[in-house]
Amino acid sequence: MPRKVRPTELEIARLWLAGRGLADVMPTPMLAVRLTARRRARLAAAVLPTAFLIATALVYVSALPIRPADDGFGTQRRWALVVLTALVAGLVLSLSLLDRWVRRVDEQAGAALPRRATHSVRPGWRTVLGVPRAALLAITYAGAAVLAIATLTMRDGTARYAAVILLIGLCGVAVGTAVQLRHVLTHPVVADDEGSLKVDFLMRVEDAREVGLPTVVWSLPVVSVFDTGLDPWNTGWLVFIILSVIALVLITVWDGRRTLAAQRVSSAR
Repeated sequence: MPRKVRPTELEIARLWLAGRGLADVMPTPMLAVRLTARRRARLAAAVLPTAFLIATALVYVSALPIRPADDGFGTQRRWALVVLTALVAGLVLSLSLLDRWVRRVDEQAGAALPRRATHSVRPGWRTVLGVPRAALLAITYAGAAVLAIATLTMRDGTARYAAVILLIGLCGVAVGTAVQLRHVLTHPVVADDEGSLKVDFLMRVEDAREVGLPTVVWSLPVVSVFDTGLDPWNTGWLVFIILSVIALVLITVWDGRRTLAAQRVSSAR
C-alpha cells in the first residue's frame, strides 16, 4: 500500500464490516485506506457547499442597492453574476477533484492486488443507486428548476435576481452530481476474492447514495429568502424541501428494512 495504515483505521474498517453484516471478512489495509479516503472526502464535501452558500449569500447582499434609486444596481448585478458563476465553477471543480482523489486511491489499491475479481454482470444504476433514490434525485432537480423558472418569469425586482442565482447554482451542482455518479458506476472493481468483491459493491452503493443526496439543492433556495421573507413563493420552496426530506427519510427506512431482512436470510442459511 502507498502508506502505513494505523491501527485505528483498521479498527474502523472492522466496525464498518461488522455494521454491514460482513463480520467474517478480514479488515485489510487496502480497505482501511479506501475507507479513510472516503471519510475525508465526505467531510470536505460537506464543508464545500456550506462555504459556497455563505459566499453566494454575500454576493447576493453585496449586489443589493444602497438606496432604492441607486443607478449602479444593474452593474452590481452583472458583476455579482460573474462572481457567482466563478463560485459555481469552483464548487463543481472542487467536488470533482475530491472525487478524482478517491478514485486515485482506489486505482493505487487495485494496482497492488495480485489478481482481480469482477462481477459476472456489472451492477447498473438500478442496483447501485436504486430506482426510488434516482427518482427522488430527478424530481428534486426538476422541481427546483421549475420553481426557479416560475419565480424568474412571474416576479419582479430582486426576486428575479435571486432566481437567476438559483438556476446558475442548480445547473452547476447538477453537472457535478452527474459526473460523480458516472464515476461511481463505471470505475473498475477493486477486489481479489468473493469477500472483497462484496465489500467493493457495498462501497459503490454507499458512494452513489452519498452523491445522490440533494442537500445542496435544498440549501440553494435559502438565498431567495433574503428577497421578501416568507411570502407565498418562498413558502412553496420550503414545502417542496420538507416533502423531499420526508421522501428521503421514507426511502432510507425502507432500504434499511430490506438490508436487515437480507442479513437475516443470509444468517439463516
